[in-house]
Amino acid sequence: YAVLVWHYHKAARVYFDVVVQVANDPDFVTDVTTLFNNDIDNSAGLGVGKDKHYTETAEGRLIAGKGVVARYVRLYSNGNSSNDLNHYIEVEVFGKPAG
Repeated sequence: YAVLVWHYHKAARVYFDVVVQVANDPDFVTDVTTLFNNDIDNSAGLGVGKDKHYTETAEGRLIAGKGVVARYVRLYSNGNSSNDLNHYIEVEVFGKPAG
């Protein structure tokens, strides 16, 4: 299972402080799991990430779900290499329905 994210990709851009988190708590207070974090200086306040920055492409960025069971997904970012915008084009979440 995974989260697939597309930012604007017509021009080569690197998006900063991209953080993808999942949780069963809708307020993201407890049991939060970070699936991806490329925030190198903790400027988003969600911890220093270990993932590398990447240039956005038409294929998007596939982020592994790492076997985590969760109901809610949050995405954060902090501008890109061209401007301060985040340009989320599409986000797809792949998983198994509860039940």
